[in-house]
Amino acid sequence: MQYRTLGRTGIKVSPYALGALMFATSVGNPDPGDSARIIHKALDAGINLIDTADAYGDSEEVVGEALKGRRDNVVLATKVSRPMGDDPNQRGASRRWIMTAVENSLRRLQTDHIDLYQIQRPDPTTDVEETLSALSDLIRSGKVRAIGTSTMPASDIVEAQWVAERRGLARFHTEQPPYSLLDRGIEREVLPVAQRHGMGTLVWGALGQGLLTGRVRKGRRNELRRAGFFRHLNDERRLDVVERFVSLAGEAGLPLTHLAMAFAIAHPGVTSAIVGPRTMSHLDDLLGGIDVALSDDVLDRIDEIVPPGTDVGALDQVYVPPALQQAGLRRRPVSDRTAA
Repeated sequence: MQYRTLGRTGIKVSPYALGALMFATSVGNPDPGDSARIIHKALDAGINLIDTADAYGDSEEVVGEALKGRRDNVVLATKVSRPMGDDPNQRGASRRWIMTAVENSLRRLQTDHIDLYQIQRPDPTTDVEETLSALSDLIRSGKVRAIGTSTMPASDIVEAQWVAERRGLARFHTEQPPYSLLDRGIEREVLPVAQRHGMGTLVWGALGQGLLTGRVRKGRRNELRRAGFFRHLNDERRLDVVERFVSLAGEAGLPLTHLAMAFAIAHPGVTSAIVGPRTMSHLDDLLGGIDVALSDDVLDRIDEIVPPGTDVGALDQVYVPPALQQAGLRRRPVSDRTAA
């Protein structure tokens, strides 16, 4: 396994990171023991970065138990900000919630520090200075080593970097956006901005949230359990493009999963791509492609199918800013809508 530096932190991480959502017994693998074996095999293969979140059901508990005796060799990342209950203060990126949530994550993970603590979704209701101040205190206390964000728009990344410099606070070291053969929008601004500020980038959804596994094909029954919940898994536009990538993978002599993962880590702005296996066979398939390097010819063909900086449809889980969610923020009052 070759290792890359996570931004300017000096931390060395593997190009494949192990996502732990599928280790939550309620949504993924129901057997924590089996999940532990998957984690151990990934570590034995050289993957040293594990990414989880407090909102991933009991994933943190499963990961914490599996890492007993191996914690020092793992770059452990988790996240905060998604709702953890009905209480409106058990979510977001306020100092009040961050200080409570980090203690809960440390307890569940059975560790005294988190290597990378990330804000899972932007919180427009909290001043970024408030968030960075709390995270800076956690770094000074030794409970957190580095801090990051997930799905943060490029403009917000720049603002956070400016606030950190102006106020003498710790700056975000990483960003975790969606990126795949189907979702290349971050190439337009997010990746260049992250590179400009020396941030590491951990991308999620490299397999199109299931569309690029080869199990979802146009005109065939979709057997993925999540297909009943996520619209992007039934998007005809995306399914049409998947068929073109199936053909390209065949011409290149590669499984579709290997083409997808090799593409995700080929961009110079990407540090690691997160894989989220639910079973040992899923992990074995992904590990079989760790030495795949795509040629310029193949990358050019990919650019022809999905042009750089564009998305085919949209993932359901992406962050949508309030200005797009709330009609009142993009419509003047009726009385002010005319020029007369």
